[in-house]
Order: sequence, then structure tokens, then C-alpha cells
Amino acid sequence: MEEGLSIYPDVIDLRAFYGERLGQVARRLLSAKLRAHWPSVAGDRLVGIGFATPYLAPFAAEAERTLAFMPAPQGVVNWPGDARNRACLVVDDALPLPDASVDRIIAVHSIEMAENARFLLRELWRVLAPGGRLLAVVPNRRGIWARVERTPFGYGRPFSGSQMAALMRDTQFTIAASSQALFAPPFGRNWLYRSGTGWERVGSVLWPAFAGVVIVEAVKQLYQGLPARPRGRLSPSFRPVLVPPAAAGHAGRIARDRPPS
Repeated sequence: MEEGLSIYPDVIDLRAFYGERLGQVARRLLSAKLRAHWPSVAGDRLVGIGFATPYLAPFAAEAERTLAFMPAPQGVVNWPGDARNRACLVVDDALPLPDASVDRIIAVHSIEMAENARFLLRELWRVLAPGGRLLAVVPNRRGIWARVERTPFGYGRPFSGSQMAALMRDTQFTIAASSQALFAPPFGRNWLYRSGTGWERVGSVLWPAFAGVVIVEAVKQLYQGLPARPRGRLSPSFRPVLVPPAAAGHAGRIARDRPPS
């Protein structure tokens, strides 16, 4: 699998796409699939990575707290627009979070864009609590959406289902479920907007291999420790957030016990 290539669309273009009718159809169809994977996130700490804000909103009301992490090459916009900002700019493989600090992560317009998908997934593994869950959405290598650059699903490296399975195994995730979405072609026609749900039903039966995106739900299992990449690139301006009370107390004890330099 090719690594070392990072192609992020600009955050302004991403926001503009989801403001168009085609983007609204994509958000509606994909959000329904994500909700089917996670019927409830009540009380969980939820993070979106990439440009996940169109898909975070339905979960934000029930989660304990929700944050949107947007990679530096992409840029960041405030989210949500009608409340206190919960979005921030990050280095995607050096997140400003302590170990095991979040319960769920949604990765959209993220893994396929990353300079190194394995480093990114190892970082997501690190910040997830034991038993925490990741929903990864990536363009399908066989689908039409990956070939049309007028949508953000046409950027980066598309994946097949088997490639995603191998990537998850390599980074110590266990796959719990998978699905597909966006069977309708990405063309701006009125009949598409009216029949998007019908395309999803028919496509999932007749041509599941040609969906626009592959969705993988993975679980962090503590079979063995997985070291994250060296932390030298972490900017000192980043400060951890979402520190669980137990972790905060542990950090305080370490600081008190450490001899003076």
C-alpha cells in the first residue's frame, strides 16, 4: 500500500460540498449507515477526525462530550456554528490527547488522506480506551465516487474492503462489523436527490462491491501493547484534553514523585 503521500482537500471546499445538494444527499445516506452501527453513544466521549463534523452532529446531543479534530494540511473551521467551538487543528498522527481518553472515534475524509495511514491508526488506537470503537469511512477502490474529484471522496487513496481489513489487523484493531454506502452515482441530477434511499436499498443487494464508500467498525482489544510513533513532532503548544479523573490523578503523582532536574 502506498504511503508518504498526503492529499487533503481544503476545509473551505469540504464545507462547500456539504452545503450543496449532492453533499446533503451523501451526508443523509452515510449518516443513516453510521447510526445503524452506533444506535446510541450516550455518555461516551466522542472524537471526529478529518472532516467529520457533518456526521458528528446527530451524535453530539447524547455523547458526554464531542470534539472535532481537523488535520493541519486541511485547515479548520469553527464547529458547531451556533454554540461554543469544539473544533481544533491537529497533527493527525500526534493527537493532543492522553492514552485511553476517548470512547469512540469517527474518521471521515481522514485515513485515505493521511501521509501514513498506519501511523494515524496507531495514534487512534492509543487514544481509545480499552474496548473503544472506531468507525472508519474510506472511498471504495471499485466505486464511482473515488473517481470523481468534484466530491471529497475522490481525493487520497481509496481502499477495498480486504485492504481495510489488513490495515486494521496491522494496527491491532479487531473488526466488529463492516458495511457500504453511497450506491447512487455522484452526479447532480434531480432524480438522484429524490431516489437516493432507493439506490441504497437496491445497490446493497445487486452491486455491493461497487459502493461509494467502505465503512469499517473496529474495536481496540488489549491483546498486547502497541507503541505509538515517536512523539518528537508533537508541538509544545498542544495540551491534552479529555483527561479522565483517574489519569489526571496518576499524572499528578508522577509529577510529585519526579526528582528535580
